[in-house]
Amino acid sequence: MKNKLFLVPAPLGDNAPEEVIPSAVPKAIAHVRHFAVEEIRTARRYLSKIGFKGQIDGLSFYEINEHSAYGDLEEMFGVLASGEDMALISEAGLPAVADPGAALVAFAHSRGVQVVPFVGPSSLMLALMASGMNGQCFAFTGYLPVKQEERKKRIRNLEIRSKKNNETQIIIETPYRGDALLADILSVCDAGTRICVAANLTMPDAFVRTASVNEWKASPVEIGKRPAVFLIMA
Repeated sequence: MKNKLFLVPAPLGDNAPEEVIPSAVPKAIAHVRHFAVEEIRTARRYLSKIGFKGQIDGLSFYEINEHSAYGDLEEMFGVLASGEDMALISEAGLPAVADPGAALVAFAHSRGVQVVPFVGPSSLMLALMASGMNGQCFAFTGYLPVKQEERKKRIRNLEIRSKKNNETQIIIETPYRGDALLADILSVCDAGTRICVAANLTMPDAFVRTASVNEWKASPVEIGKRPAVFLIMA
């Protein structure tokens, strides 16, 4: 039987795992002893909550994040190549989506390892669902440039693309730059372009609002340090 790479979803915030993670997930990975994770400390805490409490010291953890080079992945590749099952856990809800774990998934496919994805929360898809924007034609553009002038230029290009293709543009940003990004979007985009901000999704204080640029300017909102997804529909 083929060994497997399980793609394990995680909560988007500090809510209880059972609120957003199907009960079948912990059962399916109960036997796994090797975990590729973005941050070991939070992964250990999460696994303790979903049934691994008392077993954590017997597990092997391998860090995979935006700083990982190909050589850093060799130990993980070795686990899969040896025939052991492994699980990939993201800090972003779903592994390999806006997440560095895609390199490990690609390796699994190259070695004939069975890749098993599980259902879980995706801030990108939840935001799109809640936005009222085009869910049949959309593009995820990830992070925008840090430098303001470059960021504004990119926003304008995304708005043009949205209008030309009737395409929703989905953007993410680090929490401490959310307000700056929204300010730039409102300063660049046309008055009638619709903007959605979806923050703290799946949490008790979740916030979703879609409005035109003019409406946002008339009734501003402070995002603060809440994780947020931004959508543009021209």
